[in-house]
Amino acid sequence: MLGDKTGAVQDYNKAISINPNNAKAYYNRGNLNYELGNYAGAIEDYTKAISINPNVAETYSNRGLAKSNLGNKTGAIEDYTKTISINPNNAEAYYNRGTAKAQLDNCTGAIEDYTKAISINPSYEVTYYNRGKSKAELGDKTGAIEDYTKAIGINPNFAEAYRNRGLAKSDLDNKTGAIEDYTKAISINPSYAEAYSNRGWAKLDLGNKTGAIEDYTKAISINPSYAEAYDNRGWAKDELGDKTGAIEDYTKAIGINPNLAEAYINRGLTKDELGDKTGAIQDLTKAKELYLSQQDYEGYKLLIEAINKINNGN
Repeated sequence: MLGDKTGAVQDYNKAISINPNNAKAYYNRGNLNYELGNYAGAIEDYTKAISINPNVAETYSNRGLAKSNLGNKTGAIEDYTKTISINPNNAEAYYNRGTAKAQLDNCTGAIEDYTKAISINPSYEVTYYNRGKSKAELGDKTGAIEDYTKAIGINPNFAEAYRNRGLAKSDLDNKTGAIEDYTKAISINPSYAEAYSNRGWAKLDLGNKTGAIEDYTKAISINPSYAEAYDNRGWAKDELGDKTGAIEDYTKAIGINPNLAEAYINRGLTKDELGDKTGAIQDLTKAKELYLSQQDYEGYKLLIEAINKINNGN
């Protein structure tokens, strides 16, 4: 298949050498370069096609996708906006622009674009799903649940929508409803490690520590590099009084992700409970440094207070 595409690129090269003003050939070669992962080459081709014929909406749209894949979200937004100016009924362009805005943390702008895309094409479940995510980011958990529910109504096998609806329900303290959604997501995708981990956290909140450990263990079996699952399992073990097992899990989490401040905090506090004041201070100091580098100044201040308490024997 790769050879076919490479050969097609050569054919378009030939067509362009015969007629350098063949906008369609540049556009098609750009599409092939995009499919081959050559996004820079695709952008060059789309740009050339636009210079020959600046009135084709799809060329701007595809160039926007290529720019987005190279991390140029602002440039992508400009291209999607041009697409919309040529074709105001292009739902995909509104959707793509909304996604780029969300990636730039402009959730309000993203919601506006997703809403416009939905008004043009109300049957695209992913638009509802992404609008729900943006609403959740802005704290509108109820609105997010409504959008995830709409996405599920269109596609009942949308595992990610169930999981995200579960997260929103959990944030609204509906832990039982959250567990139901995580369980549904798992039934659709039994290899969904994040859903197991999220369900474990909801179970832990409801006091089911053993069930939580089972879910974290399943998440780890699916993804042995899931640092947060080790950290959460350590917390559950700690809650059950298994301090040694908790430290082992926190240590594993740190080994996978040395920048996971929460794992250092949890291990440090557990060491303190076991009387290892030196080890506790070392871990909390590391977490404090990570919080500072991550610009989490509130966490940084709290850790200074915690370290001082240990040093003072409190």
